Amino acid sequence: MGYTKEDILRIAKEKEIEFVRLQFTDVFGTPKNVAITVKQLEKALDGECMFDGSSIEGFVRIEESDMYLKPDLDSFAIFPWRNETARMMCDVYTTDGTPFMGDPRNILKKVIKEAEDMGYSFNVGPECEFFLFKRDENGNPTTETADKAGYFDLGTIDLGENCRRDICLALEKIGFEIEASHHECADGQHEIGFRFGEVLHVADDVVTFKYVVKTIAEHHGLHATFMPKPVYGICGSGMHTNMSLFKDGKNAFYDPDDELGLSKDAYSFIAGVMEHIKGITSFANPLVNSYKRLVPGYEAPVYISWSVSNRSSLLRIPSARGKATRVELRSPDPSCNPYLEMALCLAAGLDGIRRGLKPVEPTYANLYDLSEEELKANNIEMLPKSLEEAINESIKDPFIKETVGEHVFEKYIEGKKAEWHSYSTMVSQWEIDRYLIKY
Repeated sequence: MGYTKEDILRIAKEKEIEFVRLQFTDVFGTPKNVAITVKQLEKALDGECMFDGSSIEGFVRIEESDMYLKPDLDSFAIFPWRNETARMMCDVYTTDGTPFMGDPRNILKKVIKEAEDMGYSFNVGPECEFFLFKRDENGNPTTETADKAGYFDLGTIDLGENCRRDICLALEKIGFEIEASHHECADGQHEIGFRFGEVLHVADDVVTFKYVVKTIAEHHGLHATFMPKPVYGICGSGMHTNMSLFKDGKNAFYDPDDELGLSKDAYSFIAGVMEHIKGITSFANPLVNSYKRLVPGYEAPVYISWSVSNRSSLLRIPSARGKATRVELRSPDPSCNPYLEMALCLAAGLDGIRRGLKPVEPTYANLYDLSEEELKANNIEMLPKSLEEAINESIKDPFIKETVGEHVFEKYIEGKKAEWHSYSTMVSQWEIDRYLIKY
C-alpha cells in the first residue's frame, strides 16, 4: 500500500487506535508480538522498540538479549474484530543496527536479495487448508466436526460455511484479496485461497491468515487447526505453494516455443527444488504429525517427481501459461514457518538455475499405482517418511544450512531432534490397546 510513517500516525489518530502489536515469529514459525500503546507508536516506527530476545525460542542467550523491532510500514492493518488494535509485521535487529539472522523474516529477505541480484522477483501463492472442530462443554477442542460435507459442497450440510464466510470478510477488511473459499474433501476441512504476490508479504499473509482463521473460529465456538493430520483415515491439510519467477516484467517460467510452454529457467528451477527437497522437508513438514499426512492414498505427495497437471506428483505445473505459468510444490503443510519454507524453495530454485540443472523426465502415470519395481526402474525416490529421517536429510545437505544460516539451522535442528525424541519415547494409546492384554 505504500504507507509512510506520517500516514500511519494520521490513521491511528483518525481511527482512535489504542494499541499496536509489533509482530514477528520465532524460528519454528510461532507468532510473537510486543504490544505497545499508541503513545509509543512514533518511537516504534523509528525502530526504537526494544525487546528481550532471550525469551524467544531459538533466538539468543540471556547475555545477548537486547534486540530491536523495525516495522514494515506496508504491513499496517487494523483488526476488524478489535477496532482499537492495529498490527505491523517487523524485522528483528541487533543493538548494532544489523539484521538479526536468527529472524526468519530476515533470512527470507536475504534470499530475495540473491534473486534480485540475478534479475528475478519471486511471486508465491500458498493454498492453506485447515479443519474446523467443535469444542466440548468446557471449551476444549475436540476432533468432532460440525459437518459431513465434501469437496465444494454447498448449503446446510456445511455448518462451517458461516464461519468461513466471516473469515473471508475479516481477511478482506485487512487487505487480503480472496480468490476462492470452499469446503475441502474431508469432513470439517476447508480452504480459503488468497491472491498470489511478492514472497515477503505473502509469507506475512500466511502468518496473519492463520491468526485470523483461529480468532474467527473461536468467535463461532469452533476450534480451527492447521495440524497436518488431526484425524486418522482421512486426508490431511497441506499448504501447496505455487511459485513463479519474473524478470524484466515477464514471467521467467514461460516459453511459448517450448513443447510444455516452459522456459529453461523453469526446468532448472524444478530440478533445483527436486535436488534439495529431501533436506527442505524438515522445514516444509516440521512436525511428527506431518508424516502421517505424507502417505500414499490421501492426495498428498510421497514420491519425488514432477509432471504437468498430475496431482500425484510432488511438483505440478498447472495448465495456465503466459503470466500465470507457475510451479506448484504440493508437499508443504501449514504448520511450517512460511518464511523459512519459502526461502528454501526460492534458494533451491535459484541454485538449479545457477548450475543449469535439468530435471528428470516428467511422470504422467498415477504414482500410487506403480509397483516398487516400477518406481525403481524410473529412478523415482520417496520423500522422508518421518521427522527423524527428514532431520537427517537436512543435516546431509550443506545447502540447507548455507541458506538458513548456522544460527537458525542449529537451533531448529536441536528443537526438532528434541521433538522426535519426546515422540519416540512416549507410550501411545495405540500401543496400550494393541499390546497391554496380548503380552
